[in-house]
Amino acid sequence: MADRELEGAAAIVTGSVRNMGKTIAIELAKAGASVLINGRTSVDAGEAVADAVRAHGGKAIVHMADVTDPAQVEGMVAAAANAFGGIDILVNNVSNRLAKPVPEIELAEWRGVISSTLDACFLCTKASLPWLEKSDRASIVNLGGVSGHAGVENRTAVAAAKAGLVGLTGSMASEFAERDITVNCVAPGHIEHDGEPHRISQHFKDRPIPLGRAGAPEDIAAMVRLLCGPRGRYTTGQTIHINGGWHIAT
Repeated sequence: MADRELEGAAAIVTGSVRNMGKTIAIELAKAGASVLINGRTSVDAGEAVADAVRAHGGKAIVHMADVTDPAQVEGMVAAAANAFGGIDILVNNVSNRLAKPVPEIELAEWRGVISSTLDACFLCTKASLPWLEKSDRASIVNLGGVSGHAGVENRTAVAAAKAGLVGLTGSMASEFAERDITVNCVAPGHIEHDGEPHRISQHFKDRPIPLGRAGAPEDIAAMVRLLCGPRGRYTTGQTIHINGGWHIAT
C-alpha cells in the first residue's frame, strides 16, 4: 500500500482550483488528508479537484471565498472545521501575479498583489490558529517564489510580497513553536503546468536553469507533503527553494 502518512488529517489549500494549488490538494489527498478546495468563482473547477481528492480516499468540500476578506476567511475556516472536525494543515497558496516596470504600476495593482499574498496569509493563519492549536500535527506552508530572493526585473510587487512572506514565515514559526505548529515557506522556480502554453520568463532566459529544464507542480507538491507529514516535524521557519538550482540561498 502507498504511504498514507496524513491519514485522518484535515487541510485547507487556498487557491486550489487549478495549477499549483490543485496539485498540492491532490498530493495531500494521496497521503490520506481530507481537503477544503478554495477558489473565488470557479465552482465547477473546484468540484473537479474535489472529485480527484475523493478518488484518493479523502473527504473534500469546495468553498468559494476571497481570502483577502476577513469575514469570508472566517466562513471558509468554519466550513473546513465543521466538515472535517478540525484543521491540521493550512497551505497559503493564493498570490496575484503582476509583471510591469515600476513606473507603470498603479497603486491599486500594487495593493492587490500585496494583499493577495500577505493579507491572505495573515488572515487565513489567524482564523485557522484556534483549530491548529488543537492538533498534534499542525503545519502551515506558505508558497513563496524566487522573485522574493533575487533581483528580477518587472517583478517589483511580486518580489515585495514574496519577500514579506519569508518574514511572516520566520516570525510565525518562532511564535508558534511552543504550540508545536510548524511554519515553512516553499519557493518555486520556473514551473510548467499541463494545458498551458509554454512560457518562460525573461529572467530564466537571461540566467538558464542549471538542471536544464523546468519543474512540474508535482515537484512543489511533494515538498509540501513532506513538510506537512511526520517526517517534517523538526523543520520550521525555513524557506525551501525548489528551482533546479536557479537560485541558491546564501
